[in-house]
Amino acid sequence: MTASLDRVEALLQAAMAATSKRPFVLGICGAQGSGKSTLSDGLAARLVAAGLRVAVLSLDDLYLTKAERQDLARTVHPLLATRGVPGTHDVALGLAVLDGLAQPGPVSLPRFDKAVDTRATEPAVVEGPVDVVLFEGWCVGAVPQEAAALADPVNDLERTRDGDGRWRYYVNAALAGDYQRLFSRIDALVLLAAPNFTIVRDWRIEQEEGLRRTLRAAGRPTDTTMTDEQVSGFIQFYERLTRHILAEMPGRAELTLNLNEKRQVH
Repeated sequence: MTASLDRVEALLQAAMAATSKRPFVLGICGAQGSGKSTLSDGLAARLVAAGLRVAVLSLDDLYLTKAERQDLARTVHPLLATRGVPGTHDVALGLAVLDGLAQPGPVSLPRFDKAVDTRATEPAVVEGPVDVVLFEGWCVGAVPQEAAALADPVNDLERTRDGDGRWRYYVNAALAGDYQRLFSRIDALVLLAAPNFTIVRDWRIEQEEGLRRTLRAAGRPTDTTMTDEQVSGFIQFYERLTRHILAEMPGRAELTLNLNEKRQVH
């Protein structure tokens, strides 16, 4: 991780030196389990030590509440009950947070509690204005696919539960819409590129194991976490766009860190 931190910090310093814009928004994109949060936290610690004011914003913390997603499931498509894809985030909230971080005063950063699948009631609070926003997420900075690419399903989930393509067309349209307004706030983009999509399952299982350990340590029940089989089904929601990102984003990201199966840069 040190090598990754060094390279991302060097990019950030050079990019910030070239512009007076503050806060400077660094986007960090990567598949589930690729190390985005670890990189963001490590980079934030370095920047704070250097005297900068930093906020870390995760796309995951912008998820719509469980009730809001259930409403989408009833009115648009049942698959939208599951968090993850574009269309299941509160983009307006993300824009408001970024606006707030540019102004003096306290700013509430939303937090999503994955153990109960809804937004936490107690947000984190930071004091604005900040110098740097580290904006991380699995599809941060992504662009939509061409319509023709949506025709054929990429996995069993799409074949059996989205046979007419309504879900994936809705997701793609959402990404093409307000998400581009949110992502346009990014001043430099870093991609943690997984070696392939297959490894994402293993990484996501590791995350779920870590969540169980955290819940046990806090004395909370672990029955809300996913089994390995459930993880295999869950990541199919992310497969289409993850593959698209791995194919498309390296050509335009300011920095691509190519990872091996152990998340080491090579």
